[in-house]
Amino acid sequence: MARLSRTSGPLPSRRSRKRHLVRRLRAEGRYGPRFRDVLPAFAGLVAVVCAAVAALTAGYRAAGVVVPALGVVLPALVALAGIRRGRPGARRRLGYYTADELLELDTQGLALAVARMLRRDGWRVRLVPAPDRPRLCARDAAGRRLHVAFRPVAEPLPDEDLPHPHPHRGSRESQLRLVVHRGVFTARDIRWARRERTIRLLDGSALRRWAAGVRLNDLLSQGW
Repeated sequence: MARLSRTSGPLPSRRSRKRHLVRRLRAEGRYGPRFRDVLPAFAGLVAVVCAAVAALTAGYRAAGVVVPALGVVLPALVALAGIRRGRPGARRRLGYYTADELLELDTQGLALAVARMLRRDGWRVRLVPAPDRPRLCARDAAGRRLHVAFRPVAEPLPDEDLPHPHPHRGSRESQLRLVVHRGVFTARDIRWARRERTIRLLDGSALRRWAAGVRLNDLLSQGW
C-alpha cells in the first residue's frame, strides 16, 4: 500500500497569516489609516489641548476661578446653541427654511415664515390674518415701513388693495410694498411693479435665497 506523502515546508504561522491578511486589506483600501497617517492630526489635537490648559491656568493665576469657569461654560453654551439651532423646529423659528419646507407651506404658513425672516433681519412685524390672503406690516429701526402681500398663484397684480385703507403718517415714499410669490411673476406683473415704483416683487428663487439666510435688503434690486 502506498503511503501518503506529506507536503514539504513548514506551515505558515499565525503571525505570518495575519501579516499577509493586513497587506491584502491595505492593498484593497479596507484596513484603515496607519498610525503615521493620523499622527499629525493627533499631535495637533494634543497641542490645542495643552494650549487651552495653559491659557486657563494663566487666567486662573491672573483673575482667579472666573476665567477657567468661563472657559468651560462658554464652549458648552456655544455647542448647545449650535445643536438647538440645527434642529428643524428651532431653525424655522429663527427664520431659516429649506426649499422643500417652503413648498409644503400653505398661504398662512408662508406668511408666518416671512414674518420670521423679517424678524431675523431686524424688522418689527405684525401679522394681519385673513382667511385667503394674509398680510404683514413691518417696520425697521430706521422707521421704514413695509407692507407684505402674498400671491398663491401668478395672477395680475394691479387689482390688489393696500393692506390698510388709511395711509400712515409721513411720506408715502417711505412705504414699500412687497409681494411674495413662490412661483414666477408674469411680464405684466413686472411692468406694473416698475411703473408703481414703490412695489417690489419677490419670486420663488429670491424667496428661497432669503429663507437660506440672505438679507432682504440684499435681494431688493432697487433702493427705498
